[in-house]
Amino acid sequence: MIPDVKICGITTAAALDAAIAAQATHVGLNFYPPSPRFVDIGTATALAGRAAGRITLVGVFVEPTDQELAVAIESKKLDAIQLHGEESPGRVAEIRRGFGLPVWKALPVSNADDVASALRYDQVADFLLFDAKTPKGSALPGGMGLTFDWSLLQNYRGSLPWGLAGGLTPATVHDAVRETRTSLLDTSSGVESAPGVKDVDLIRAFCEAARTAG
Repeated sequence: MIPDVKICGITTAAALDAAIAAQATHVGLNFYPPSPRFVDIGTATALAGRAAGRITLVGVFVEPTDQELAVAIESKKLDAIQLHGEESPGRVAEIRRGFGLPVWKALPVSNADDVASALRYDQVADFLLFDAKTPKGSALPGGMGLTFDWSLLQNYRGSLPWGLAGGLTPATVHDAVRETRTSLLDTSSGVESAPGVKDVDLIRAFCEAARTAG
């Protein structure tokens, strides 16, 4: 099975067009201000309009308020909401119910207990994204190029579909798919020349590696 590919942290039309041309299935718009990949509402609106009908658009949020979600969703034509903070199962369910969009829950992983905790989201999220846990005190919950021990995912016993994130690059795609059999590969820093600066050639290489890894 060929995994889906999400190019996260898109900030320019050129990067969006490159992801579409490379046959990525999803792109992510980051609405978390501390991130170097943050997009303001004007940029997000323009990118969403350009993406409409061409690729699945995921809005990435970290512990957002309802107001922040409403403003971002109002005219952005998001296809899904990704929550990348410490949102509780109750909060995830509330957002899913209140906004009527599929909700992805990103989960930081460093040990087996982190994977086991994913079961708490079985009835409230639509998709899980296993990512590397960032160091304590980090300003960002992801997008730092960190990886984790993929063998830990063998312990996942939940019913939700899930994807893999955390330091993925074109060079590691084949190993990631072989070891985890993930249904989706999510990359951000792995296709950048500098933090927040997407590299068209790396996007192309990542998507090509995913197609040949399935």
